[in-house]
Amino acid sequence: MKKDFKIAASILNADFSRLAEEIKKVESLGVDMIHIDIMDGHFVPNISIGPMVVKAINSVTSLPLDVHLMIENPDDYLEEFAIAGSDIITVQLETCTHLYRTIQRIKELKVKPSVALNPASLPEELEYILENIDMILIMTVEPGFGGQPFIPSMLKKIKKTKEIIKNKGLNIDIEVDGGIKRVNIEKVRDAGANIFVLGTEIFKNNDYAAVITDVKEKLFK
Repeated sequence: MKKDFKIAASILNADFSRLAEEIKKVESLGVDMIHIDIMDGHFVPNISIGPMVVKAINSVTSLPLDVHLMIENPDDYLEEFAIAGSDIITVQLETCTHLYRTIQRIKELKVKPSVALNPASLPEELEYILENIDMILIMTVEPGFGGQPFIPSMLKKIKKTKEIIKNKGLNIDIEVDGGIKRVNIEKVRDAGANIFVLGTEIFKNNDYAAVITDVKEKLFK
């Protein structure tokens, strides 16, 4: 069984009235990470949560916290999210004027740095900073809301990203987020992704265990 495939449960569509219970449940069912979307109502047309909630989540799970900053001026908040317990901080390429500096600051905070690409952004734009990051997050929908359909052309983008990483001889995770379902996860895996963010597919299903078991069977077969 390949160990580099991971499932990240996105809490965006979890029941926030019992968030701790939801997180503990998916942890017990074998997900690998908790994916947390931070949205500011400016970079994306939605508002979610802040560092205090990340800190609360950190107190109820031992899983790595995969924190995605879909916000303007992310540099102003890196330290707060690091202190809150983030294990990975992903910033959007589109919001970082000085991306190298931002990445170095994340590393100074003892957190793994990651960069996200919106659907229209090119993986080639990351070529000269690849040696400095641990993960690339490819958005397979336009960010801001859960439950959107997967954009099929992103398969080619995942393949291209994998090719660039391989040609440089690097070991960088490729995470995908947006419309990842049991019906398409094998295609996304075969394109080169190894971390799969699932939100509505888990939390809007009555049987979390069945979803997670099915996903694992598809990924590892």
